[in-house]
Amino acid sequence: MNNTLLVVVIVVGLAFDFTNGFHDTANYVATWVGTRALTPRMAVAVSAVANLAGAFVTTAVAKTVAKGIIDAHLATQKTILAALLGAIVWNLLTWWIGLPSSSTHALIGGLIGAALVQSGASGVQWHGIVEKVVIPGAVSPVIGFAGAFALMVIIYRVFFRVRPGVVHRGFRYGQLVTGTWVAFTHGANDAQKTMGVITLALIANGNLSADTFNVPIWVKVGAGLTIAAGTYAGGWRIIRTLGQRIYKMQPEHGFAAQLSAGTTLYAGTHFGFPISTTHVVTGSIMGAGATRGVSAVKWGIAGNILVAWLLTLPAAALVSAALYYPVSWIF
Repeated sequence: MNNTLLVVVIVVGLAFDFTNGFHDTANYVATWVGTRALTPRMAVAVSAVANLAGAFVTTAVAKTVAKGIIDAHLATQKTILAALLGAIVWNLLTWWIGLPSSSTHALIGGLIGAALVQSGASGVQWHGIVEKVVIPGAVSPVIGFAGAFALMVIIYRVFFRVRPGVVHRGFRYGQLVTGTWVAFTHGANDAQKTMGVITLALIANGNLSADTFNVPIWVKVGAGLTIAAGTYAGGWRIIRTLGQRIYKMQPEHGFAAQLSAGTTLYAGTHFGFPISTTHVVTGSIMGAGATRGVSAVKWGIAGNILVAWLLTLPAAALVSAALYYPVSWIF
């Protein structure tokens, strides 16, 4: 056992969790800030608390990350460290340029890239990636889009006789609930990814068995607190992209997008799918905006976001693969 390396992996894992928090803050804060339902600082404060609460819901996603992406029997701590470093590099790069890419796909891409270099194709659970990552990743933003679109149609039909000022004020209050719901489900899904990676490191170090799965309570607490801290730090560059640049949201659009996104995330968490909050929220925002007509959504910006989605997994995999040998030399 290499306890020094284990400590390094845990620290870097929590660092990724922190970047996940501030990188993904925009996913749900933008719909509050864009409609002026909450001030930016209040929005991230509420989100941080909700993230922490969500981290203790279940461990289904953590199990998928620890045992369903790469072979837990073949993975080493060096594999995990290279994967985490690759994911962090990609997160920081896309955060710097203000592009809402997926922290989920950055981590999974990192695990794949490092495992391929370390163990070859046998080190990757390809069927798990297809069933738990690729298919849910493709379907979840479509579900978010359709759900938000349907909710907006219902809202228009129910409230079409009500004065706009009354509607806006009512849905701003409603966003206090739906925005918190998205933050809660984000914590439930995303904090578990770090829990899964740290648990995988404990398995690789011989502290836990690969044949059983149990996330230690200190791992849950550490991951929950760290993602909450990252959320409070905020991701203001990405908030601007999602908050108003896709289209100018009204409170009812924010309400519909948040309710649809949070429900989609909760369903994915229940089934153990490490889906992307970025994908789901962006799809939901676009679905709510599409009810105002095709021209209401700035599809060019949405297209740039789509390119980032497609690039993230292979790009993070390449970075992690490149980092595997330097990590091996150092440790």
